[in-house]
Amino acid sequence: MCLVRPRLNDRGRLTDQRVMGQTRMTSDTWGLVLSELRRTVGKNNFTTWIEPIEFAELVNEVAHFRVPTTFVGNWVSRNYGDQILRLISEAGHKVKRLEFSPAAGAAEADDAADRPASAAARRRARPAADEGDLPGAPLDARFTFDSFVVGKPNALAHAAARRVAEGGPVSFNPLFLYGGVGLGKTHLMHAIAWELQTRRPDLRVVYLSAEQFMYRFVQALRDKDMMAFKTLFRSVDVLMVDDVQFIAGKDSTQEEFFHTFNALVDQNKQIIISADRAPGEIKDLEERIKSRLQCGLVVDLHPTDYELRLGILQQKAEHYRKQYKGLVLHDGVLEFLAHRITTNVRVLEGALTRLFAFASLVGKEITLDLTQDCLSDILRQSERKVTVEEIQRKVSEHYNIRLSDMLGPKRPRQIARPRQIAMWLAKQLTSRSLPEIGRRFGGRDHTTVMHGVRRIDELKGTDPQLAEDLELLRRMLES
Repeated sequence: MCLVRPRLNDRGRLTDQRVMGQTRMTSDTWGLVLSELRRTVGKNNFTTWIEPIEFAELVNEVAHFRVPTTFVGNWVSRNYGDQILRLISEAGHKVKRLEFSPAAGAAEADDAADRPASAAARRRARPAADEGDLPGAPLDARFTFDSFVVGKPNALAHAAARRVAEGGPVSFNPLFLYGGVGLGKTHLMHAIAWELQTRRPDLRVVYLSAEQFMYRFVQALRDKDMMAFKTLFRSVDVLMVDDVQFIAGKDSTQEEFFHTFNALVDQNKQIIISADRAPGEIKDLEERIKSRLQCGLVVDLHPTDYELRLGILQQKAEHYRKQYKGLVLHDGVLEFLAHRITTNVRVLEGALTRLFAFASLVGKEITLDLTQDCLSDILRQSERKVTVEEIQRKVSEHYNIRLSDMLGPKRPRQIARPRQIAMWLAKQLTSRSLPEIGRRFGGRDHTTVMHGVRRIDELKGTDPQLAEDLELLRRMLES
């Protein structure tokens, strides 16, 4: 049979020479199709999706191709199938459909990745990256929704995480959680992953840190296996990346993260991201990535308040009471810890863990004196560094009064109330005694300070605006 050679007609379309009324698609024809695809789909898409596929044959109006994985074949068919069919038809070939088959050895890996795990296997923490498995990090069995204590500072983040964990369509993608150390971001991420594995075992869920994403990217570059890396991360149904601020300033990793993000969003796959600050505040993060991260729901986990810290301690103490049977916990201990340890939840929980273990080892009841002896180093580190002078200055600025008026003898309500608020904050946020606080407020008696503190305690329960002002000032002073 004569070998036919493709050519472009006068309209720039692909065509083949005809032999005895027949046309035959050759590798040269496919080469021209590739050239046209390279021009129209863009360099990155062409390199990622089109270049790896290989033309096999055209039989009975079906064009057969070999692909590295089933996922690549499905992606190309869904996104570029109509365009490939059109270009082949313009070359003079009658083709009704495309068929993509994994190359030898690829089908087995795809099948292994698609097989659902047993319920027991899904529920335990999986190590990252056995061969053929998704590149997830281990999940902590303690971090579930049942063990997450909800309070005002984290209520919105918890509700959003719950919604995503249902596994159905959501109106926000990505979900971006941010906040300081030990406020519950990682706990919520793990809880979402556990819940999805229980509710939707058919979904391919990957949780990992940004550092692990970067490590796998560098490893793929070193091994010259970027296609496998791209295929893995673009094949998931839910991608969860913790501490995304770690890729800031790493240009190549940001580039790959950007394309992975876009590919998954284009497929309506859910993305959940966490960081220690809002997207716009992450230094050296590319603007286009900041823009993508801000297009979904951005939720701030606020610093814990006293009520939330006490709730966390109460839940943790109940667990330890079952573990250390017969151990007596005296009244006031949990309240003392919730009041004194304000840094973050990890320090708070660690202190309680040490306290129960110590009391069990020495065979004593957990009293306030034992608590202070056992946790003396943590309590010293958690000692409030806020000064009375700083409180006075912040309160004066907030209520737009002169500092001299706050410290002076004036008693109008617009001055007296901020003065009482400053006294209340000084009592809450410093270790100063009432007489010391009084001396710093123009030499006032300690009974005046006591009256002011009690008055604010009474009002904050009935005046929402006052309660909001107190919380705002506390956060400003503790930040």
